[in-house]
Amino acid sequence: MSVQYTPVIWNRNKIVYDAVLLIAVALYLYLFIRVGPSFEDVTRPIDGAILRMRAFGSCAFLMLTVILCIGPLARLDRRFLPLLYNRRHFGVMTAGIAAVHANYVLGWYFNFSPTDQYVALLSSNTSYGQILGFPFEAFGIAALIILLVLAATSHDFWLSFLGAPVWKTLHMAVYAAYAFVVLHVALGALQGPGDPIFTAIVAAGVVVVSGLHLVTGRMEANRDRGEATAKASLEQQGWVVAGELNDIDTDCARVVSLSGDERVAIFKYDGKLSAITNVCAHQNGPLGEGKVLWGCITCPWHGYQYNLADDRAPAPFTEKISTYRLKLIGTTILLDPNALPPGTHVDPVTFGDTP
Repeated sequence: MSVQYTPVIWNRNKIVYDAVLLIAVALYLYLFIRVGPSFEDVTRPIDGAILRMRAFGSCAFLMLTVILCIGPLARLDRRFLPLLYNRRHFGVMTAGIAAVHANYVLGWYFNFSPTDQYVALLSSNTSYGQILGFPFEAFGIAALIILLVLAATSHDFWLSFLGAPVWKTLHMAVYAAYAFVVLHVALGALQGPGDPIFTAIVAAGVVVVSGLHLVTGRMEANRDRGEATAKASLEQQGWVVAGELNDIDTDCARVVSLSGDERVAIFKYDGKLSAITNVCAHQNGPLGEGKVLWGCITCPWHGYQYNLADDRAPAPFTEKISTYRLKLIGTTILLDPNALPPGTHVDPVTFGDTP
């Protein structure tokens, strides 16, 4: 976040998050490998290497599906926000699981190849001109490369080196990785012996991810259109109506859309109102989806904080955010749409015992 920032700071929340994730992955792999074969309708037991290959491959798919669901779920319900805080840890572990799956594939199918394993993998099937029999391995390789790149650049050094816009654009490639994984599975595993359970899981995963993104996208679009209509009709002397006091939960914020892509987060806390930019200085995270904790606005993405007393990150950090002026007429909140320079402190609007 700043020169003094130490990227890896382990705290209780991170340790619990990673511990739960590791336990869930280990439990899934154990059940798949030890218990799963008893439900297989086969005349000959499945080879152990193939079983482990399927276990790690399906685990990586499910983990990637969950990762893509966390963002929309957090927008629909704040109770999912804790899953968002350390999502990068989730992604790094997913890349590791996918790499183990790829290693089992190479070890099983190409370990005794007279040519190099990687050459054999890429040259064993070159039927790119057809759908059935298409070399689905290419999609798996592409997905794995993307996941490894995202894992390697998840460190805050790369965020600082590349800049937030470039870094965020790069990490949007996770959607391409998911599409490649789905194609890899659909053209590969699902064309083998029938497995209705796995087929249903893959289909359900695609539907859930797509559905959640469509629902949240429509919700955001409707909210922006509604606010734009209200602002057009209720502008008063350069101030814009930002909503009602009761619209904001205590220690939470209401996000108001201004012209263009600018958004302002209005926080309600301790009988006060303060307005800041909705963009976190760390990674452009949505500050308005965070909460006020210990007198600081806390970003929901990675927990970065800004002190409400001076609108700056607590020492020794040095980041500043833009602020806005507010008025309160009765219970109606009015916002000055002109942003003040980052770090400019604005006295909060007080509303006493007003609910």
